[in-house]
Amino acid sequence: MEMKSRARRVALVTGGSQGLGAAIALRLARDGYDLAVTELTQAPLEEIVSKLKAAGARAVPIALDIRSQPSVESAVAQAAQAYGQIDVLVNNAGVTQRRLAIDVTRDEWQTVMDVNLTGTFFMSQQFARHLVSRKAEGAIVSLASTHGVVALAERATYGISKGAIIHMTRMLAYEWAGHGIRVNAIAPGTIETPSRAGYFEANPGARVAMLKRVPVGKFGTEDDVAAAVSYLAGTDSAFVTGQTLLIDGGLTTY
Repeated sequence: MEMKSRARRVALVTGGSQGLGAAIALRLARDGYDLAVTELTQAPLEEIVSKLKAAGARAVPIALDIRSQPSVESAVAQAAQAYGQIDVLVNNAGVTQRRLAIDVTRDEWQTVMDVNLTGTFFMSQQFARHLVSRKAEGAIVSLASTHGVVALAERATYGISKGAIIHMTRMLAYEWAGHGIRVNAIAPGTIETPSRAGYFEANPGARVAMLKRVPVGKFGTEDDVAAAVSYLAGTDSAFVTGQTLLIDGGLTTY
């Protein structure tokens, strides 16, 4: 997997096989990055790797169980070995949960926290160690959510994990600024992903109800999210750190 001769920047995107992760990876490829993309196993990554290569990027698929520290360390090491350096980490991997808070079990709580919060922290830590050991600068962009900012029924566990990511972003940005590591997050509102489209098709009333909450009168797209990641990962945001950018069509304005 050795590919060390490079002029392009390198981004590591977790959960990159489909949906937002795939859209983010493709946007970064078009921006001039080479990519390492992760999923629980390599097989689901075949399609996105092919698309990334078609977009002119080099692409490495990596199996990652974000709940496992050895797997986290191995994923960062594999990406670094492939390209010699990683410049950007996009923490996209996550799980959702719809359940009333009063009914959440300890195991359900732990599953969400292990992936969304603990996984994001230790991926960020391992990436920061990679940069610090090489005295290199870099950027981290984590996927939070508007559920981490405003309340909604049946989203307690998920929303708490995303709210913690927002504050984690501030804490890590402050601590790692001296190393030249910028840490930011984005908090998408309702985004029209293929899985969301399937849910709306089965629940048309839910689409109407959710759309009423968005002042601009439409949902976001995967490209809207990818563009925000592109900005926070790149040099145009060189003076931006510790921030969470809301991509929500005005959802959180009231």
